[in-house]
Amino acid sequence: METVDMNSVSLKRPRSEDDVANADEIKRQKISEKSKTGNNSGQSVESVTEQPDKSLLEDTKNEIIPNEESEEQEDEELEDSDEDGDPESFADMMKHGLTESDVGITKFVSSHKGFSGILKERYSDFVVHEIGKDGRVSHLDDFSVPVDDEVNFEDPSEETFTVLSDEDKQRLEELQLLKNKETSVAIEVIEDTKEKRTIIHQAVKSLFPGLETKTEDRDGKKYIIAYHAAGKKALANPRKHSWPKSRGSYCHFVLYKENKDTMDAINVLSKFLRVKPNIFSYMGTKDKRAITVQEIAVLRITAQRLAHLNKCLMNFKLGNFSYKNHPLKLGELQGNHFTVVLRNITGTDDQIEQAMHSLREIGFINYYGMQRFGTTAVPTYQIGRAILQNNWNEVMDLILKPRPGAEKGYLVKCREEWAKTKDPAAALKKLPVKRCVEGQLLRGLLKYGMKNIISAFGIIPRNNRLMYIHSYQSYVWNNMVSKRIEEYGLRAVPGDLTLKGATAVHIEEGDVDNYTIHDVVMPLPGFDVIYPKHKIGEAYKEMLVADNLDINNMRHKIRDYSLSGAYRKIIIRPQNVNWEVVAYDDPRIPLFTTDLDKLEGKPLPVLPTDGKFRALKMEFSLPPSTYATMAIREVLKMDTSIKNQTQLNTTWLR
Repeated sequence: METVDMNSVSLKRPRSEDDVANADEIKRQKISEKSKTGNNSGQSVESVTEQPDKSLLEDTKNEIIPNEESEEQEDEELEDSDEDGDPESFADMMKHGLTESDVGITKFVSSHKGFSGILKERYSDFVVHEIGKDGRVSHLDDFSVPVDDEVNFEDPSEETFTVLSDEDKQRLEELQLLKNKETSVAIEVIEDTKEKRTIIHQAVKSLFPGLETKTEDRDGKKYIIAYHAAGKKALANPRKHSWPKSRGSYCHFVLYKENKDTMDAINVLSKFLRVKPNIFSYMGTKDKRAITVQEIAVLRITAQRLAHLNKCLMNFKLGNFSYKNHPLKLGELQGNHFTVVLRNITGTDDQIEQAMHSLREIGFINYYGMQRFGTTAVPTYQIGRAILQNNWNEVMDLILKPRPGAEKGYLVKCREEWAKTKDPAAALKKLPVKRCVEGQLLRGLLKYGMKNIISAFGIIPRNNRLMYIHSYQSYVWNNMVSKRIEEYGLRAVPGDLTLKGATAVHIEEGDVDNYTIHDVVMPLPGFDVIYPKHKIGEAYKEMLVADNLDINNMRHKIRDYSLSGAYRKIIIRPQNVNWEVVAYDDPRIPLFTTDLDKLEGKPLPVLPTDGKFRALKMEFSLPPSTYATMAIREVLKMDTSIKNQTQLNTTWLR
């Protein structure tokens, strides 16, 4: 089948009455969906107007810098509240952003005519269920707490969670985290009974790992005294003596979350449980603007404590608890299953059938999505290229210099100050949020000086730093795959690469009929990889030479930045593809039921047979490190960049 250049498709979506009716909601969504770059071990689940945290080679998501909690809360409030600018000015700023063609995304594999639709008009239009390594799809369908084999061990009672006052909890938390010079905290027992004292002892030990308690008489009154038993070492490891030997050390549970990304969710859970986030583990990160269901494991926290959070937290539900002897590891997942609703579609039934049949039978080009490259006029791959070139002055300049594009006001002021003074202290004063990459680099320059940019850059968390060089890999890969498809189409040719187990081999002339395009892989540039034995192999070399890089020597003098190569399939064919077109009148009504709806007994939505609008509901499963937005791009034939979407949508944003 012939490929289609993206420039040939009409993208504009006609305005409807619904656009005006929902202007406020759409405006809020579009303005708030500003970008951050990072990394991910699983699929992209972001919309065409978002930039989630992603990584090329199954890295973890951005680490939270260990600042004081008050600073973290202040940062979060600022980040949540600083959504300035009207939609027209935002679209105006995004004129400087990237389009798909800027990062090598230029081809389609299907021949149907494109049509338009709205992705993630509501976050509940995008639902992701994790697929474990055993092929089991994660679902939240059980809130019950498992019963222990050891009858002598008792989980905390419900009263444990309410017996301490907010003031007591605050003092105990400060003691637990060694935030003051106090060596103990005394809690008066108002109703002095043995049962009451037992509950307070249990509450302190359950809610504040690392603290021990004893009872003392003071002036005729009973007090529970909380104190540190093992200093700082006890903070990371809850007390071992209270955990039954027959119980696995890790409580596994299913996390259902709405409109919150995985790391944000872990941080919220850790704050409520008063433990460090690093005792949680998971197989893949899931992004914010969606409903996602995934498995989480946590070290030595009881199912009962976790289940109690269902009464405290908004937009989260925890269930399907079990105890196991192992944590979870990034990349262990088999993939993700997506349920996606594209609202207000314009395609005919025939166009939709062609598009979905093509997606199921042929698939889509396995491009790295726009989420990989940032939203401003300084793409992340440019910074990655400067790192690989060992050009550290350019790295510093690219991160800190002023640039057109959608940014928060304080970042603009920080960049202006840097351009004017080149004074890290002065520029840092303009940043109320210090955890951003710019703030971290400026702190590094203050600490190590302007002549030691390498060490200053090293203050940025490792995953964030590697994100830049992985972005450059993605940029090269996208460009080379487009060239490969333009040159040879959708068939395997001699000199292509295919995988035999974990090893890449060239397809020989006499063997080519045994392979299809679905068997072909392309290399991510790095050491220890081989390249195609045809024009595309030469194109790789030419591209890297133009970037002053040696394709035969991708090892960096700093080990972290030595680029390891890998292989990636050219075409991904989704599994379990299903679809239906549904009619609706009210865009606020959900078009299918979620796991939580089913648990709460909510009925299926009643939809009109002949509604004012049409929506395409589709389901499909994807392997790790593939982008759902690229599958949807193939169906709609639309440019998924923020720049394109905001320019098209300025009329209906008003």
